[in-house]
Amino acid sequence: DVQLVESGGESVQEGASLKLSCAVSGLTTYPENCMAWFRQAEGKEREGVAGIAERDGSTFYGASVKGRFTIRHDVAKHMLYLEMNGLKFDDTAMYYCAIGYECPGLDRDNFGYWGQGTQVTVSS
Repeated sequence: DVQLVESGGESVQEGASLKLSCAVSGLTTYPENCMAWFRQAEGKEREGVAGIAERDGSTFYGASVKGRFTIRHDVAKHMLYLEMNGLKFDDTAMYYCAIGYECPGLDRDNFGYWGQGTQVTVSS
């Protein structure tokens, strides 16, 4: 079975940086997949934050995080990372890593594997 386990979330001040990690197991190849991070703030819908296409390494970012967040996939270590800089209060959410079949648009309906999430809280 494919398992995704996130870590690295914590409470920080605005302007801080954090690096989230996602350990992937049960998947030995990533042929045409999209690896991604989503987040869900309290009372809001889950939204796509960043994705990386395994086929060519192209990356996709949500408008609110572009230029501040970076997604990386270490295939050899089976790890997905989200480096977050310049954190804002509005970045407060539960962050989930996910595996799907299409990155463009970061549509959650295209993702079938999900982790349990890691909480990021940004205080002003």
